[in-house]
Amino acid sequence: MSLPRWLQLPTLGLEIWLPLTLLLIAFGVGGGPMTNQVLSRSYGTIDKLQADTQLEVQLALPVLFIKAEIEKEQGFTTVDVKTTDSELKKLEFQLPVTKLNLVETAIAQKLQLSPENVRRLVRYQISSGEE
Repeated sequence: MSLPRWLQLPTLGLEIWLPLTLLLIAFGVGGGPMTNQVLSRSYGTIDKLQADTQLEVQLALPVLFIKAEIEKEQGFTTVDVKTTDSELKKLEFQLPVTKLNLVETAIAQKLQLSPENVRRLVRYQISSGEE
């Protein structure tokens, strides 16, 4: 008994199945070793990551107020900066200097401001260590 004509599928002969089978076998045999070779390759880097260094950030912020607290006994100055920036409202850092002119110069360099602007914005609090 034969199937109706509309249910019969066209017959695909050896001319299709043989090349397709050979192509799949070649892909399977060659693809595995090629993938392993590519994935196991070491990629050298010129610079290595250094986790023990501090990141220097260059900022150009609209500064509202600078408070510098000089700790004479400890030998450093803590600087609090308030900005009008919507993302960064407050910035705090320490400087390893306690002389006023050096503090002003260091703040100006750190914030990329002129020394005159720093002098106009900064307020000092000096702690001698005796309380």
